[in-house]
Amino acid sequence: MGDDQCRNTIACLELLEIDSAGRRNLLDMAWCVELARTLQSGPSISSILIEDGMAMVAVQCTLFEKSRGKNWLVGMHQDLSIPVAAKVDGGNLRGWSQKEGVWFVQPPVDVLRRMIAIRLHLDPCGLDDGPLKLVPCSHNQGRLDDAAITTLREMHGESTCCLEAGGALIMRPLLLHASSKGSGRSRRRVLHFLFGPPELPCGLAWHKAIPRVAHSCKS
Repeated sequence: MGDDQCRNTIACLELLEIDSAGRRNLLDMAWCVELARTLQSGPSISSILIEDGMAMVAVQCTLFEKSRGKNWLVGMHQDLSIPVAAKVDGGNLRGWSQKEGVWFVQPPVDVLRRMIAIRLHLDPCGLDDGPLKLVPCSHNQGRLDDAAITTLREMHGESTCCLEAGGALIMRPLLLHASSKGSGRSRRRVLHFLFGPPELPCGLAWHKAIPRVAHSCKS
């Protein structure tokens, strides 16, 4: 993301009411849909958003902000829930909840393995700004309980991800990750985009699904 696009995105965020450490459902905003489609078609990222020969759809964008007044930490975890259109019965489903008026559920692990998250940094994120900490290769182990999380963390250690403004971190939601509090002297805003397969099993449907726009060639 270039400097101008960062500034334009921040200007759009400044128009929103954000009381907590972030906000879900940003794909309701036209500017966020356009940004998702830019990621889907960008030459450096588009090939990553192909799974089993199909282009992934954008299904969620969440703002995370750390600053003087919004400082928080997150323990080591996996992202296991997805936003869906409605609650359904049956299937290998667990952890139903509603957040900001949207149903979330933990789908079968095969769905989670096929998903990708892209974290766009709108501000520089150094060691004092609450950067993400990852456990390398942990996404290959499926859904993990607390004991397995501790074991993998001790076995593989952590990698800290510092990025400049405009940088992107691409990860699988099953990857173990955490973050500490920032120093409180800076502002760290991140747009966390989630991409997944166009279709879901078990009678589920995405709450929001933004497909990649096909570009036709005209003579």
